[in-house]
Amino acid sequence: MDHVKFTQMKDGDAEDYAFLTDHEVAYTKGTADRLLTALVSLDESLSGYQITRLGHSLQSATRAEADGADIDWIVGALLHDIGDIFAPYNHDEYAATILRPFVREQVTWVVEKHGDFQLVYYGEHVGADPEKRQAYAGHAYFDDCVTFCERWDQASFNPAYPHKPIDHFAPMVRDVFARTPYDPAVLRPGHRAPLATAR
Repeated sequence: MDHVKFTQMKDGDAEDYAFLTDHEVAYTKGTADRLLTALVSLDESLSGYQITRLGHSLQSATRAEADGADIDWIVGALLHDIGDIFAPYNHDEYAATILRPFVREQVTWVVEKHGDFQLVYYGEHVGADPEKRQAYAGHAYFDDCVTFCERWDQASFNPAYPHKPIDHFAPMVRDVFARTPYDPAVLRPGHRAPLATAR
């Protein structure tokens, strides 16, 4: 069988869908490598900073690792701006959607909201509300997002900061995206892991 028999999904049978499931499962195993390729293509996105968008992502992840963060935080920091190319107006939500099945809820929430939290640094200069993050005041992960932005995101535009290369982080990305999607033992709703443990 080279392809399904149907031309409308409602006409498919068990054989068709078993065939498609096998193909889809095999395809998902390449997700990590496709994301790593997309990261490299960040160099084709926004310009004007002193470093590239890929450099920013690598700096963020390097800072997370230097702080002693766990693998979920490191991969979240690496991929937090992956949506810059395809979703410039909601890049944070885009990145969170990619991460959601594979990392702790805490990390997904922070990545999803980091755009609003980053406004505290520049909102007044672009006609946006620098206190937009206050809409989330009292949320269990509020302080985590503040720390993520302060330590890893807003600070990672420095051409003098020695970041690690993408090959260093590739095994972590592959490990995270090899997890069983939506595993409750991974998602751990309500659980908070520290962002910084290194001294």
